[in-house]
Amino acid sequence: MQLDFHAKTVLVTGAARGIGRAIAATFAASGATVIVTDIDAQGLAQTAGELNLAAHALDLSDRSAVHGLVASLDSSPDVVVHAAGGTRGQAGRPIEDIDEADWHSIFAANADAFFWLAQACAPAMKLRGAGRLIAIASGAGLRPSLTGIQAYAGAKHALVGIVRQLSWELGPAGITVNSVAPGFVRSNPTTERQWQAMGTNGQQRLIESIHTQRLGSADDIAAATLFLASDQAGWISGQVLSVDGGRS
Repeated sequence: MQLDFHAKTVLVTGAARGIGRAIAATFAASGATVIVTDIDAQGLAQTAGELNLAAHALDLSDRSAVHGLVASLDSSPDVVVHAAGGTRGQAGRPIEDIDEADWHSIFAANADAFFWLAQACAPAMKLRGAGRLIAIASGAGLRPSLTGIQAYAGAKHALVGIVRQLSWELGPAGITVNSVAPGFVRSNPTTERQWQAMGTNGQQRLIESIHTQRLGSADDIAAATLFLASDQAGWISGQVLSVDGGRS
């Protein structure tokens, strides 16, 4: 099965590093015109320079900034992949220690941002009668989070709910809305710190809990995302595809 994205415009968020960067690179290699965004302007510039992509640094939790970006593009996206979000540098803490700013920042980066992207891009997709909206969620959107971050688990569960709701609303217009839920992938400084914090015994227990007996890679997540964005996945919508080696 050949997945060809020539003549397609793809917007990838969170592309400064890790999974988002791998997704952008995979789409570019498949012929797409790729536009990348991230709040990390320096990391984004490096990705864009190495992959020769158009880049826009912005905070995706800002609704007006998201709508402004989409309106400024020469061609409205055929595919949107929201890989930004994450834990915003937070670590697991007792419930008593969580303040409003920490709670809301994770929801804003994960759930809010995907909704603003969908809101900005859906009108043009409706006119075309086709579109793909894909959110990179997490196993933490399906069960308790290994990170122990309450807001992260809550935001990823919310993200999965938004995916399912928008699939119902936008499906009649030819727009599919799906999510990829990665297992543990060592793809950025945050996940690397989490991996090291597990210690040797914890790392071994995690690997033993995975059916394939190995950790995944950012490229594994990118491959699944590419499929959901393809014409071949046109009758798949409202789904959460766990890409975790069978751990789920």
